[in-house]
Amino acid sequence: MARLSGLILTLLLIVGATGLLSAAPAMAMYTMESSALERGEQIFNSNCAACHMGGGNVIRANRTLKISDLNDHVEAYSSSPLEALEHEIEDGLNAMPSYADKLSEEEIMAVATYVEQRAELGWSRR
Repeated sequence: MARLSGLILTLLLIVGATGLLSAAPAMAMYTMESSALERGEQIFNSNCAACHMGGGNVIRANRTLKISDLNDHVEAYSSSPLEALEHEIEDGLNAMPSYADKLSEEEIMAVATYVEQRAELGWSRR
């Protein structure tokens, strides 16, 4: 639940910084969150699903995107789980390539948010 509140705070900061807040901030946040997650899903399906379909890992079976495996490796970072995901997407790790030159910062944040949400849900269908 703490990760979800961190995600909400991050999205609120993005919405506020871009001036998208209106008279209906709850609706603006819902729209922003939904579109960011949809964009994250599209990016994941285009770039990540070949190796990480369903939250798995076809190269290193012990480095899945399941919540338990993500939590086991987050200590290596001095940041939140979402930031740890962003760093791994940006910089790559072991057999995973870096996406810093392929994806924008917003796209990296969107796919990290999508992965974190799916991990929290156990990679089950929505």
